Formats: sequence, C-alpha cells, structure tokens
Amino acid sequence: MSSLSTPEGRAADPGGPGQLLLLLDPAARRADGESVRIARDVLAGGADVKLALPESPSELDRVLAHRGRRRPVVIGSDLALQRVLQALHRQRDLGADPLGVVPVGRPEAVAASRALGVPVQPVAAARAVLCGAARKLDLLVDDGGGVVLGEVRVQGGLLERPGALRSLWAKLAAAEQGTPPVPDGHRLRIEADGRLLADLPHAVHRLLVSLPAGAGEMELRLRTSEGPCTLRAARLTVAGRGFGYEADGCRVGPVRSRVWTVHPGAWQLLVPAA
Repeated sequence: MSSLSTPEGRAADPGGPGQLLLLLDPAARRADGESVRIARDVLAGGADVKLALPESPSELDRVLAHRGRRRPVVIGSDLALQRVLQALHRQRDLGADPLGVVPVGRPEAVAASRALGVPVQPVAAARAVLCGAARKLDLLVDDGGGVVLGEVRVQGGLLERPGALRSLWAKLAAAEQGTPPVPDGHRLRIEADGRLLADLPHAVHRLLVSLPAGAGEMELRLRTSEGPCTLRAARLTVAGRGFGYEADGCRVGPVRSRVWTVHPGAWQLLVPAA
C-alpha cells in the first residue's frame, strides 16, 4: 500500500469538509488511468487530499482507522465502494462521514453508483464530492457481518462450491465468471418478516434481493416450483443444507443459513446538489 499527500491542493480548515482521503482502487488505475488522473486533479484543486492505494482488506482497515477527520472518497468500481462500506461497517464507523465516489470502470461495473445518483463522468463526480449534498441511503447487512450495496442473488448454480467462502476483497476475479443455473433449483426455507415464502418440499429456482432507493425495505423477487412472487420486507432468512449466493456480484458460500436485515439510512453518499 502506498500513500501520499498532495500539497498543491488548496488547504482546508482542520477537520473541515475540504480534507479528503482518496481511496484508489488499483484496478481503476489499470482500467482507465486518464479518468483517475482527471478526478485527482479536480479534487486536489479544491481540497487538501491524501491518496492511498490499499491492496488488501487489512490495509484498507488500517488506512480508514487512521484517516483522522479526512472524508473518504472512493475512486473505482461499485465493488471498491462496497469494500469501503464493508470496512467502515466492521469498524462501526459507517455513519460518521458522507462518502464521496468517483466511478471508474466498465458501465456494468459502476451501474450501482450511477443508480444512486453519482455522475459517471469524472469531472462531474469529483465536483459532487467537493460541493455536493449528502444523501442518506439504506444498507443490507447480513448476520455474518457482510454488507450489500446493490443485490443478493440466490440460484441453483451457486450451490455447493467448496472453499468458495472468502473475503469479498479476494473474490474480485471470481465475480467476473458466470455461473449457469441448475434447472431444477434447490431446497431452501425462506422467511420474510416471519412469513414463510418457501419450504424444503418446494424447489427454489431463483431469489433476487435488492434495495429500492429510500424504501427502508428490501425488495424480494422469488421464483419457486409453485410460481413467482414479489414483495418487500425488512428481514430475510434463508436456510438449507448448503447453498451459495452472490452479494454485489461476489460469490459466497456454501452456507447453511443467512439472515439479511435492512439498516435504513445507515450511510450517506455525496451526490450533485439539487
């Protein structure tokens, strides 16, 4: 991990919003170095910035824990943002400061940031960090300490993958690989807010979980051997002999059970002011 200060940036009052910690995803620099350079120049022109390139979860934890009163700014993909949210949640520091994001990556890799209102262009995104408004957002948290920014997906093709349970950081490469679904599904017990949606006698073909903006609940789209259903809930429990799932495109599992809970307004994101 390397870090540096940018003295040519305009110094802000100590502890003020003009002090930024730029968390650069190494993959972003490889994917689009020009967008990264533009974002850095704009941010350094309007704030006192410090750049860090954490290359592991432990380095990311250390950088965030020692950031002082600098506001974190993620330069990278949705997965980079998810990793920072994960680390802040682990440190019980998620709601301390609004996060800034400059999306860098393929369109599909920054789709969640775009859906949350962050501009795709680096100049516009950097300006939102400098003078935007903080927007409160919900977060999906599981009983294993994981967080979800966009979507959870459970389907037959993710069942029984020995050794697949790793840190979300380590699964970036695996997330790029597609997984074909198993036609006959698998057996799961699914409850939403205490309501039984599926039980072991019925095959579950697919379960999609997402967070509609500002809803305070998750949206569930379930397809079983008895047909499809869509509903909203604050708490979801899934249990079975062993199942895998994807969280923000990263494979997790197999696990025997998992509980997801919506945390309304758990974090803040800087978006362009209205």
